[in-house]
Amino acid sequence: MAYLTTFFWGWLLGSLLLGLAMGWISIVQHGEGVSKNWKRWLAALAVVLVAAALSRVVPGRFGYWLDLGLIMFALYLCGCAVGSWLRDWVVSRNAPAA
Repeated sequence: MAYLTTFFWGWLLGSLLLGLAMGWISIVQHGEGVSKNWKRWLAALAVVLVAAALSRVVPGRFGYWLDLGLIMFALYLCGCAVGSWLRDWVVSRNAPAA
């Protein structure tokens, strides 16, 4: 893990900044979203991928790519959350008292 962060720090920073930008420019849509069935499947997929990465089931180059992809995706999601929060904090206006 430390090797990934020292060798790919530029790519990791790029995924964080890309997530920050996407969180900033995205507009919150109050639509249907993802169904509960899809949420369960996606959560199960995420758990399986993280478990495979932690238990080192996937050997060699593909395991290396799995670790790097999971770290980059996690940083991207964190950047999206921070960018969305910052946009809400900066752009939001106080609602007038009724």
